[in-house]
Amino acid sequence: MFCGTAAGKRSAQEGAYYAHPGNMFWRALFQAGLTPRLLAPQEFSLLPEFGIGLTDLAKRHIGNDDELPKDAFDVPGLLSKIERYAPAMLAFTSKHAARTVLGAHASYGLQDRAFGSTKVFVLPSPSGQARGHWDLTHWIALAAHAASTFEPQQ
Repeated sequence: MFCGTAAGKRSAQEGAYYAHPGNMFWRALFQAGLTPRLLAPQEFSLLPEFGIGLTDLAKRHIGNDDELPKDAFDVPGLLSKIERYAPAMLAFTSKHAARTVLGAHASYGLQDRAFGSTKVFVLPSPSGQARGHWDLTHWIALAAHAASTFEPQQ
């Protein structure tokens, strides 16, 4: 399961996750080998076929992190989803999202902390606004970890 902070304005307008053309999310999934082809944002409903789910910390707000009110993030709601669905892995698509849930410290990569059997991974934000921190290496590491840990569904 991938978890972002909130839908951006373009994503909200289009009703699709990571919809801004400058966002690297869909390219990263494909380039890291998590999807067999490059998907368009409007194809997000296909992700469960690849064992991938999507969510955000802020479900009732849209916009950049700095535009969101302090109470926008529903950490208890995310933890409830993790408990209910027990994904094998939770991958935050930004350090901001990870820090909101994990606390002040969060480095890129696999975390020492887990939620039950759900392992936690932190990725650089794919947002075009975070391009200075972009690094596909961590996405490739996530894919390699997933491939070595989980068996494909039959």
